Amino acid sequence: MVNSDRIKGKWAQLKGSVKAKWGDLTDDDLAEIEGETEKLMGKLQERYGIEREEAKRRVDEWSKSL
Repeated sequence: MVNSDRIKGKWAQLKGSVKAKWGDLTDDDLAEIEGETEKLMGKLQERYGIEREEAKRRVDEWSKSL
């Protein structure tokens, strides 16, 4: 399960990690996401053409590695 509050609170520090993991996300995407995991999942769906469940799985996996 994604800890949304933790990610949102540390978004400034985590943007680099997100950019390294998902290089297709732009700086504008990262500014729009603002640490909200729902928005992150939506952008992953948009940029990578994946289903919602797959985007959630990837975000969960990433958040556990933090």
